[in-house]
Amino acid sequence: MSDITLLLKAAGHGDRESLDRLLPLVYDELRQLAGRQLRREHGARTLQATALVHEAYLKMVGGGAIDARDRSHFLAIAARAMRQVLVDQARKRKASKRGGEWAQTTLGNADAAIEFDAAEMLALDAALEQLDERQRQIVEYRFFAGMEEKEIAALLGITDRTVRRDWVKARAWLYRAMYPEQKESGPG
Repeated sequence: MSDITLLLKAAGHGDRESLDRLLPLVYDELRQLAGRQLRREHGARTLQATALVHEAYLKMVGGGAIDARDRSHFLAIAARAMRQVLVDQARKRKASKRGGEWAQTTLGNADAAIEFDAAEMLALDAALEQLDERQRQIVEYRFFAGMEEKEIAALLGITDRTVRRDWVKARAWLYRAMYPEQKESGPG
């Protein structure tokens, strides 16, 4: 077992010291993960990659033990925490009486991108909760974590082809759920 796996195992049993030793080992990967997510945003950003990593990490460890099997599973958990942080930020922007700057993001591949603002980020979050568990995980890992199909397949124990098929289905369903007035044209 790798050092990270051993630390995750100890952290899963509530060993807070292993969490302190884990962060430096995965910090660069978490920053890359956050950077991929934030590169999707246009305009003024409310968070930088470092802040997103820290906020997500605090969210993950705030609940006590982190129950991750290995590095990939830990990064998947981090992706979900980053999604939650970004949704929380979108809620704050939407609630702001002065409006604030829009932070636009794209959902999908470059050839079928959908840009959305804070209100749409909240709609995306609500729509994600309606997907079945595996499709929701695939969207989180692909969209929020920037993981490749092979990484997702290995993490979920399914084939690349199943990941690709579920990604296409989930993306189409999310588009229809978020933009019902555009059902006819849909994403490319």
